[in-house]
Parts: sequence; C-alpha cells; structure tokens
Amino acid sequence: MVPRPDRLGTVKALGSLALSLAVVWAALLAIMSVMENRLIYFPVRALDATPSDYGLRSEELRVTTSDGVRLHGWWIQTAGDRLVVLFHGNAGNVSHRLDRAKLFAERLGVDLFLVDWRGYGLSEGKPSEAGLYRDGLAIYDAARASGFSPGRIVLLGESLGCAVALEVALARPCAGVALETPFLSVPALARKHYPFVPGFLVRSKFDAESRIRRATAPKLIVAAERDEIVPIFHARRLFEVAAPPKELFVVPGAGHNDTYSIGGGPYLFTWRRFLAAIDSRGPV
Repeated sequence: MVPRPDRLGTVKALGSLALSLAVVWAALLAIMSVMENRLIYFPVRALDATPSDYGLRSEELRVTTSDGVRLHGWWIQTAGDRLVVLFHGNAGNVSHRLDRAKLFAERLGVDLFLVDWRGYGLSEGKPSEAGLYRDGLAIYDAARASGFSPGRIVLLGESLGCAVALEVALARPCAGVALETPFLSVPALARKHYPFVPGFLVRSKFDAESRIRRATAPKLIVAAERDEIVPIFHARRLFEVAAPPKELFVVPGAGHNDTYSIGGGPYLFTWRRFLAAIDSRGPV
C-alpha cells in the first residue's frame, strides 16, 4: 500500500523534528560536559579578611602538594592541643570561613588549619577532583609536621570538602571526621539540579557514600533542616551506611551555609560531645 502524500509529509516532518531535537540535546550535553568545572567550582581569589580582623592569633601556612602546587592558608592558634583541619566547600575562599574559625577557637578551644584549595584564594593551580584529594593529603601532612599527632587531628569537611575529608581519613589516621551539609556524590546531587543530564556524563564524582562505608574513624554528620542546595536525605543516607561510631545532628532552621551560626548552643554541645567521645577512645 502506497502512503498518501499528506501522511508521508507528516512522517517526514516528525522525523525532521526528532532529528533537530536530538541535535540540540547532544549539543546541550556537550556544553554541559565542557562546562562541568565551572558548574562545580566557584573560587574567589581576593581575600576579604585576615585572622587579625577577627581578633585571632595565626600563622601563615604555605603547603606544597605532591604534584608541586603551592597552597596558602592560616593556622589559627589557641591554647588548646587539638587541631580541626577544615576542608571548605566549593565557593569563596578561606577568608569566608573566619567567622566559623572564631567560633571554634573561642567556644571549643581548638586550633584550626584553614588552607585554600588549588585555584582558590592565594593558592596556585586550578581545581579538579584529583587535585583536591592531593591538597587534602598535603594539608594533613602539614598538620603532622606542625607537631599534631593523629589522635589530636579532627577532619572537618564542608559540602564538597566532605569527600576530601573522607578520602584523607581513609589514607591517614585521625581522631575523627565531621561532615557538614554533605552530599552522596556529584552525580547524585546533579540529579536534583540538572535532571536532564545523564549521570554517566558527569566526570567528577566526589563520592562520599562509597568512602564513608569504609571509614573507621568516629563520624559526626551535621545536616541543615532547610538546606536549599543538598536535600537532607543525602546526610541521612550517609549516616545510614556509615560504620559506627557515628552521630547525626540536624540543625533546625539552618540552610546550606549557616549550620554553625544558626545552630547555637545545641550545635556547640554536639561538637563538644563529639570531641569528648574521641578523647574517651584513647590514642589512635
């Protein structure tokens, strides 16, 4: 049977439309792949403040990674003998974490290492997943070289920095790992923000879920009740699959970036309890 001309024209038009949509889709995915780093990393080069602006005593840090990249940061110093190594999130730089550093130094009595990732602040290089893992290991090694034993080092990851904290905890001994507003992985998070992008096209992983299953150090997971970036089920899932000892604390009313400022007394109490539990475990 020979198709009628009008029906044949409709088939050709639909075929042309499908081809055009496929071309647009392929072009969009190609652009997303090329732009991936720009969608993940939001570095700021200029420092907006220094520790002295917050009344903090500090020493400038210069850390060289295994691939020769020089990182910049500060060692915030108190009278304590415990160090929190902060692996910050994907935006800004260490100067934007000084309010947290002041809170921790004054209310928890801990020293802090605040060191920028490659490509952030005054650190050299460009950020990448493999590069950030190298940065994390180099920062930890600098803490050890500064006289802190593994049992006095707590790793603190913020969002993107959580996977780095877990990677370091798998490679180096530490007293504990704290994860604030963590996500399962970049592909899992991309399903929320870019649902049209197939997971196999996302090259960066920052897979916290697979790493936390293997991490044996004590773990504190802090989630924001009103997190506008990472759905809270990411933190709950990480807590579910993590080996003990572990604790999950949800900060009521907090967003992605203000757990420590919104959390108030309960937040500080949770941190003090976590640190005390670490002390009770004895040497690492």
